[in-house]
Amino acid sequence: MGGRIAQGLPLAAAGQAVVGGAGDRAGPQGAGEARGPGRDTGSASMAARRTIMHVTSRPALEQHLRDLARLRRVRDRIDREYAQPLDVEALARGAHMSAGHLSREFKLAYGESPYSYLMTRRIERAMALLRRGDLSVTEVCFAVGCASLGTFSTRFTELAGMSPSTYRSQAARATAGMPPCVAKQVTRPVRNREAPVIGSQLA
Repeated sequence: MGGRIAQGLPLAAAGQAVVGGAGDRAGPQGAGEARGPGRDTGSASMAARRTIMHVTSRPALEQHLRDLARLRRVRDRIDREYAQPLDVEALARGAHMSAGHLSREFKLAYGESPYSYLMTRRIERAMALLRRGDLSVTEVCFAVGCASLGTFSTRFTELAGMSPSTYRSQAARATAGMPPCVAKQVTRPVRNREAPVIGSQLA
């Protein structure tokens, strides 16, 4: 708790608070009258505690920054190797983190779990392959790294709003003559559809 509170206190402000507290004790009479002896001692103690909390929070801050760097590497790995047999445990081992810690921190940083991000990346690639029209739904499923056709179809429907087979038939007509780069943007799924809406929680 102390580390979290202290993160919002700049080092300079903490130092000034300590100096100010000492100055009140040894300063002019007017300063002493403004706060009174009891308040003066309390202010100095509070400033000292804040300084200690700030110093002890540095390791926590450094660890947080290291975690963010690991999370970025995990996300980059998913972007590169989405078609490989990845799972949260494998991603966590590669990042030297526990699976639970990785899932929690990844969701805090990117709004969705590593598994959700991986599946969304696979569906993005599947949509591109289905638009080509030369592969069956089953072939596309395995081509993007999904081992279960049922899971692939369910996730695809959640993100695209229709089944893979329906998308395959409709997208081929809808994107006919459209440059591939434009078709990719037009049909790109919403990545954070499962992420909680902050506004609704605050309302």
